[in-house]
Amino acid sequence: MWGCSGADDASDVPADVLASVGQSRLTLSELRGAMPGGLSADDSVKFATAYINSWVDSRLVSRIAAEEVDMSEIDEMVDRYRRELVLRKYTLLRAEAMPAPDFPADTIKAYFDANPKEFVLSRPMVKGIYLKVPDDAKNLAEIRRLCRSTRADDIDRLEKASLQAAVHYDYFRDRWIDWEQIESRIPMPMGDSPDDFIRANKYIDFSSGGFTYILSISDFLPTGAAMPLDAATPAIEERLRFEHRRRFEASILSSLREEALADGRLKLY
Repeated sequence: MWGCSGADDASDVPADVLASVGQSRLTLSELRGAMPGGLSADDSVKFATAYINSWVDSRLVSRIAAEEVDMSEIDEMVDRYRRELVLRKYTLLRAEAMPAPDFPADTIKAYFDANPKEFVLSRPMVKGIYLKVPDDAKNLAEIRRLCRSTRADDIDRLEKASLQAAVHYDYFRDRWIDWEQIESRIPMPMGDSPDDFIRANKYIDFSSGGFTYILSISDFLPTGAAMPLDAATPAIEERLRFEHRRRFEASILSSLREEALADGRLKLY
């Protein structure tokens, strides 16, 4: 940490001042206000040291730079940046005050169809059934049989059987889900390639730690395949909201210019 030295008489300096550069002073209350909560004693010391050093360094550089740098240029850059921040904050507040847009399904589908290269899977997706059942479940044999069936009445029986015995039951033959959601539930080594593992293990049935894990994969989309529309919809809605917000902000600025031209506050030559 920087030591205390300088021309000022220490008796003239308030007790809570930690450092000073010229007329600028860093106080203990300022340091406490900047310090995150919950730090250990050692981390608090490290944070205080870094903060004080940073405070001192920035002011020493500013004093030296003021003699060699065109400060009017710096002031103009700061002023321009401030105007941009005010503009952005104002348009953002106006945009947030408007009701959130609701995009119809055909709009989302049109965006999806027009931008196929933007919606490609970075990891596999699967459809199927997943269960975690105690090894001593009385109906485990029936559950195993029903998991392999595709008949609607067998699926109904499986759901009822799972409610009685399963710790976890997830039926997703009717929707795509990210493979990572399944992978994290199954305590077995799967290698470095999820795609290769899924291709080789469309049906998994193994016991670990007193539980039987069953996974029946009915369909599979590999990495690099086109993303299903349902999976792409949240990202599409976010992009459409962003584009809507940009158009709204542009309309606000256009209205402000027209009003200023009309009442004479703005003159263009």
